[in-house]
Amino acid sequence: MQKLPLRNLNAGMTLAGDITTRHGQIVARKGTVLTDSLIARLSFYRIDLVPVEQEETPDEHKPLVAPLAVDLPTESITPLPQEEARRPKAASTPPPKPEVTLKKEKNPDGFRTNNKTIPYSQKLRSTPEYQKFQLDYSRNIALMRSVFESIVKKGETTVDFERILNEVRSLFASKTTLDLFDILHTMTALDDAVYVHSLNVALISRGIGKWMKLDKDKLDVLTLAGYFHDIGKIVIPPEVLNKTGKLTDEEFQMIRKHPLEGRKLLKQINGIDGRILAATLQHHERFDGSGYPRGLAGDEIDTTAAIVAVADVYDAMTASRAYRAPKCAFQVISDFEDDGLQKYDPKVIMTFIKRMADAYQNARVILSDGSRCKVIYLNPQRMSKPMVEFDDGKILDLSTSSGISITSII
Repeated sequence: MQKLPLRNLNAGMTLAGDITTRHGQIVARKGTVLTDSLIARLSFYRIDLVPVEQEETPDEHKPLVAPLAVDLPTESITPLPQEEARRPKAASTPPPKPEVTLKKEKNPDGFRTNNKTIPYSQKLRSTPEYQKFQLDYSRNIALMRSVFESIVKKGETTVDFERILNEVRSLFASKTTLDLFDILHTMTALDDAVYVHSLNVALISRGIGKWMKLDKDKLDVLTLAGYFHDIGKIVIPPEVLNKTGKLTDEEFQMIRKHPLEGRKLLKQINGIDGRILAATLQHHERFDGSGYPRGLAGDEIDTTAAIVAVADVYDAMTASRAYRAPKCAFQVISDFEDDGLQKYDPKVIMTFIKRMADAYQNARVILSDGSRCKVIYLNPQRMSKPMVEFDDGKILDLSTSSGISITSII
C-alpha cells in the first residue's frame, strides 16, 4: 500500500482502504477502482492523501512520470497543488484519455494548465455532487423569488411554508453542516444577491441550530427566519441596494430601514410564527446594544434572531465583494474573536467558533506569508491561531507569531 496526494491519482488505481470525509462520511470503500469521476469526488471532499494498492515498477532505477489524464470541459477540474511529487504509472485500463500536463506555479489559488489558471473553486464546480447541488440550489432561488414577489408585489397572505422547508432540507441531503458550508463558499456570485444571501442564511442558520441541538420545530422556524430575514430589501430601489460607491446619508437610512419594512411585509402572512417576525426585525441588533433599528441588548433579543445574526454576518464575510476577496473560515473566526464575543449571544457565537474551528482540524491551509502547512492543534484561547506543521516537520504556534495568520483553506 502507498498513500498518494490527490494530484498523483490516476484512473485504474485501486483503493487500499476506505475513504472518509473529515466528518466521518464514507466516500468510497476499499477495493474500489478509481475513475475520473471518483477522483473528482475525492477532490470535492478535499481528501489530502489516498491509500492505493502498490504498483510494481518495471525499472526500479527509472521511475515513471505520467501526466494526469483528465477531461477538460468548459469548467475543467484540476487537483489542488500540495507538494511536488513524481507520478506513478497509469493503469492499462481504461483506455488513455487526452493528456494534459499540469505545471505547478506559485499561485496559491490553483494550477496553470496550458498557461491558464484553474482555481480550486472552478474544479469543484465540475464535480457531479456540485452540479447536482447547483440545480437544487437554483430551484430554491426560483421558488424564493416567486414567494417574495407574491408577497411584495401582490400582497399575498398565504405562504406554503412546508414546501419551502422541504426544498431547503433537500440541500442538506447526505451532507454534514460543514460540507454544506464548504459548498456555499464556492457558489458563483449571482445577480440575485438578496435571494442568494437569504437562502445561504437559511442554510447556515439551520446548520448552527443543529450544532446547538435544537429540536425539529425550532430548526424549521430558524430556517424560515433565515429565509425571510432580508425580505425588506426587496422594496429598496436596486440602484441603492446594489450601489458600489459610498452611500448618501439618505440612502444609508433607507437600507437601515429594511428590518422594519420586512416585518411589515411578513405581518400580513397568515399563521406566520412570531419568531420569524422577531428575527426579521432584530437580525441587526447586537448583544452589546450597538445594533439597529431599536438598539436592543442581551436578553431583549430573540434567540432565533441572535442565531440569524451570526449566520447573516458569516455569509457576508465569506462572500466575494467588489472591494475585497471572500474571507476563509479562520479569518471569520478571528473577526468574531476580536469583537464578536461582545456583539453576539455568547451561547451562539461560542458554539459557532468552536464547531467551525474543530471542523478544520488537520486541514491544509495557506498562511499570510504564502507558505502551506497543516493545522495540528487548536488553541482554546484563540481558535483562529492554531499550531501548524510544515511539510519539513517544523511546527509553528500562530498564537505567538505576530503578523502571521491563516488566509486560505486548501
